[in-house]
Amino acid sequence: MAYKPNPFTLTAEDRLSTFAVDVDTASYTLFRRQASQGQLPSPESVRVEEWMNYFTYRYPAPQEGDFSVDLEAAPSPFTPGRHLVKVGLQARTLTAAQRKPTHLVFLVDTSGSMNQRDKLPLAKEAMKLAVKNLNENDTVALVTYAGGTRDVLPPTPATEFERISQAIDSLQSGGGTAMGSGMELAYRHAVKKASGSVVSRVVVLTDGDANIGLTSPESMLNSIQGHVKEGVTLSTIGFGMGNYRDDLMERLADKGNGNCFYIDSFKEARKVFEQQLTGTLEVIAKDVKVQVEFDPAVITRYRLVGYENRDIADQDFRDDKVDAGEIGAGHSVTALYEVVRAPGAEGKALGTVRIRAKTPTGTEASEQAFPIEARQVRESLEAASSDFRFALAVAASADVLRGAAPAASWSLASLQKLARGATDGQADREEFVQLLGRARELMGASVAGDQR
Repeated sequence: MAYKPNPFTLTAEDRLSTFAVDVDTASYTLFRRQASQGQLPSPESVRVEEWMNYFTYRYPAPQEGDFSVDLEAAPSPFTPGRHLVKVGLQARTLTAAQRKPTHLVFLVDTSGSMNQRDKLPLAKEAMKLAVKNLNENDTVALVTYAGGTRDVLPPTPATEFERISQAIDSLQSGGGTAMGSGMELAYRHAVKKASGSVVSRVVVLTDGDANIGLTSPESMLNSIQGHVKEGVTLSTIGFGMGNYRDDLMERLADKGNGNCFYIDSFKEARKVFEQQLTGTLEVIAKDVKVQVEFDPAVITRYRLVGYENRDIADQDFRDDKVDAGEIGAGHSVTALYEVVRAPGAEGKALGTVRIRAKTPTGTEASEQAFPIEARQVRESLEAASSDFRFALAVAASADVLRGAAPAASWSLASLQKLARGATDGQADREEFVQLLGRARELMGASVAGDQR
């Protein structure tokens, strides 16, 4: 489903911008896969927030509570008279020993379309990585779906790696797709273990084929929402291309109080199931909402870049019955605003950022407020942090590639230069610079706004 980019809003008419957090990264990984194969992403698959949140930023650890907030602003390098404001959230981390016992139910698509090297074989390696990094108190179950569903492995202690590995190795692809019935079976297993002291999560591994059997996407989404109330969370992991339903995978993860990833390589599998395993598995805060209030005397207009499908009505910010996003341990969330300052507003605070969230088992949310102070506004883009400059390059590139850039000056050429100067030697950032070069080639110099 394509969402229309957020327009500029007059602050005098609406000073509040409210959205649910999002820690998914599938949209960016899908772009990387497509670019490496000589294809540009379809505009509807580009979600700005998932591109920004793929990368690591140096946000301070929380001193108290679940979050710290990092705020920074600088003049726009593209449009005179405009500024960019970055809002960064950092969740507290947990060590492996601090993590709650986890029950994982792997739900694996073994339909015929998974019979490719970058699908079922890669999914098997990803599952083994996850199991190797579990604790002695964790358990694993394995369910498959193709033409029908099958119980492959009952709940088994993660310490029995050889038994689990043999069950994973036994999986073979063939037959049709019945995701809906497979989801029901996996959730029935997961609910049995769900409690306040145990993390129970369904992990779907699939190429996202559109054929999901007799169950419609809507009924499956409704079913998932019912299981969420019983304490089960969901991760959707996409593989391969072809009939991949990126939109469905994202919707499932959102409804399932979970996260959505796309795995295009063993390296990405390690990132999701090894390096970030605790954050992938354990939610530390749910229904996390962000509300930014701009001062109309300082900011005349603003627009949130991305998060269109995470929009929340301003009046629902303090309604704790309204569902929002989840954050895992150690995860960070980044958002970017483009704003226009009022004449003579220099040296004044821009507004206030408020964060509202519940504990994983809570029903009432707590709230924190953070002012966007004048000292956080840099005099020039060059004076801003490399994290700010890189996040801006990523967000603006996504805006260009989804056809929503606000002006011709947001060219991939200028954005590639901006990103190149903010890589800080990080491999994934340097890879992004290379991918932008590939995207420029694919778009053509004139379309990309190349001014070389």
